[in-house]
Amino acid sequence: MSKLHEVKKLGQSIWLDNLSRTIIREGELAKLVNEEGVSGITSNPAIFQKALTDSPYYQADLAQLKLSTADAEARYEALIIPDIQAACDILMATYHTSLGDDGYVSLEVAPALADDTAATVAAALRLKSAVNRPNLLIKIPATAAGIAAFEQLTGMGVSVNITLLFSIKQTVKTFEAYIKGLRHFVSLGGDGSKVKAVASLFLSRVDSNIDPRLVAIATPAALALQGRCALAIAKLSYQRYKQLFHGTYFADLASAGCRPQYLLWASTGTKNKAYSDVKYIDNLIGAATINTVPSATLDAFRDHGTVADTVESGAASAQTDYLALEALGILADEVGEVLQQEGLKIFADAYQQILATC
Repeated sequence: MSKLHEVKKLGQSIWLDNLSRTIIREGELAKLVNEEGVSGITSNPAIFQKALTDSPYYQADLAQLKLSTADAEARYEALIIPDIQAACDILMATYHTSLGDDGYVSLEVAPALADDTAATVAAALRLKSAVNRPNLLIKIPATAAGIAAFEQLTGMGVSVNITLLFSIKQTVKTFEAYIKGLRHFVSLGGDGSKVKAVASLFLSRVDSNIDPRLVAIATPAALALQGRCALAIAKLSYQRYKQLFHGTYFADLASAGCRPQYLLWASTGTKNKAYSDVKYIDNLIGAATINTVPSATLDAFRDHGTVADTVESGAASAQTDYLALEALGILADEVGEVLQQEGLKIFADAYQQILATC
């Protein structure tokens, strides 16, 4: 049994934060799923920008598309939708054996739509129809407009990965939107058990933003918080998840067969080389969670990661760290807003590079 299977026994799914035609056609993805226990995939514009640059398997199709399709965005979608479909098919057995709880592939709407609710909903429905697989998650950034679109799409029974979360406040807003959308869907006679949603909370970028500010403050209290803030946010978000989805607030929907919105740990590749390269896996393993990992981080975890139920360990210390950060004048919610805007720009820039290539 692989380490990932051991993690699965503790209730956490490991998803791959990487997708390209190379890992599909050369069999790597099927091996990871069928032998290692990887049970989902996430993608984003930066991942596809790298895939289109590095993989040799797109050039012939792109050359043909340039002869037949005038619009660069349409050419991009024509290239990547078959990859999404192929990944969905590789994970279909996982989807069915988990009764629809696992085995998903994420596809993100265009970053330019981040502040347009109606356009996001329209794009999500179009992409859902184009992929035509039950184990697709439409990925939407958690801007104000994106959260409104998420609620609307959930109300239509569409499964969504709401992404670019960096704070407890942002995360709880998505929980509330999901529950409102589900209530609407169920009130119309929809089968809530068919709806899946995850909340992608980014971690390493939080520490990368806050750590230099702690170093600048330079007091013993500040320096002691280095590398602790992202885990504090994650662990406290998990406590909010439990309160909302395993209490009276969600009880009516749970009795109707609806699924909680799982937390998905994203940005789990360690950016600070002084920290363990499995820091954001080892410390956040536990029930009803997902960790989406880059290929290098997955390799590191398989080599020297530790399997233990850790997501709730240190919850009291997490609260102490969070309050200590605020006492130093660093407000995690404000950091989250800055990081979300930076994340949107990263994806928008990658998307423009894609369109220039296509």
